Amino acid sequence: MSKCFSFTESKNWCYRSSFIKSGLRSTITDLKDGTVMHCWVPKTHKESEPNLLLIHGLGANALWQWADVIRHVTPYFNVYVPDLVFFGDSFTTRPERSESFQAQCVMRVMEANSVRKLSLVGLSYGGFVGYSMAAQFKEAVERVVLCCAGVCMEEKDLRNGVFRVSDLEEAVRILVPQTPEKLKELMGYTLFRPHPFGFMPSCLLTDFIDAMCAEYVEEKRDLVRAIPKDRKLVNLPKISQPTLIIWGDHDQIFPLELGHRLKTHLGDNAQLVVIKNVGHAFSVEKPKEFYKHLKSFLVDLQFPLSPTSPPPKDQNKKWSSDGC
Repeated sequence: MSKCFSFTESKNWCYRSSFIKSGLRSTITDLKDGTVMHCWVPKTHKESEPNLLLIHGLGANALWQWADVIRHVTPYFNVYVPDLVFFGDSFTTRPERSESFQAQCVMRVMEANSVRKLSLVGLSYGGFVGYSMAAQFKEAVERVVLCCAGVCMEEKDLRNGVFRVSDLEEAVRILVPQTPEKLKELMGYTLFRPHPFGFMPSCLLTDFIDAMCAEYVEEKRDLVRAIPKDRKLVNLPKISQPTLIIWGDHDQIFPLELGHRLKTHLGDNAQLVVIKNVGHAFSVEKPKEFYKHLKSFLVDLQFPLSPTSPPPKDQNKKWSSDGC
């Protein structure tokens, strides 16, 4: 008997509506090399506003990871929200699985939309992609926000007990869950405080997996396997853009140690903000604090108002409104 109703698909429809109401439209870009990229772009590009790229992490598509952020940033920026390769409606027939390849695909989408300069925010795996973009496209990327992205990890960290899960294949099964049990385990590692998600019945968890995690399973797992492969800090380029690093103090996916390591690697060019009493998903657990730091770094520092200048219409209200 076929399933008549999907809670996940209904929620996905609501998120699509929120993106559309925020002034975005869905686009498909064929890169003509076997790669097709889906991206949300502004319905109307405003030349007077800077460009902001939001790069999601592993898990659901971009809608689910950025829906609560969109309304806070569209008053200030032309916002672009791609689905990375093998997420949402993006895919490739090419064999590459590195964050470098993902970065190149995203940049080609930006170029197809005539975006020459941008700032970016990367969540977790999206931070790996964003860091690679900043390293490869120095002239295009102006400011960088990396959220709990362990880009400075090394392959040996898996052997040296840095991570709660040291077996790579077990980590792969958790990060790309295919059973309700693995999805609950992932939530346990992701969140610091108990979350209702962990008490949801298996039928709803299965519904989420079927809608968000069932396609390109091996390809996504290969993306995870590619992260630590031959990874050494000495080979990580130092990006030159002003960089904000945000981390949760109880992150069990990428421990805070990696945040301090990244700050040391980048030096004075970066600032590290640690959000207290949250895990990897601090944007879910403390959204207001997350938005506050984004605004401070992306808006206030770039476009400071003179003492006599009035604030932009309705923008302060949007940033201070409730998150999730």
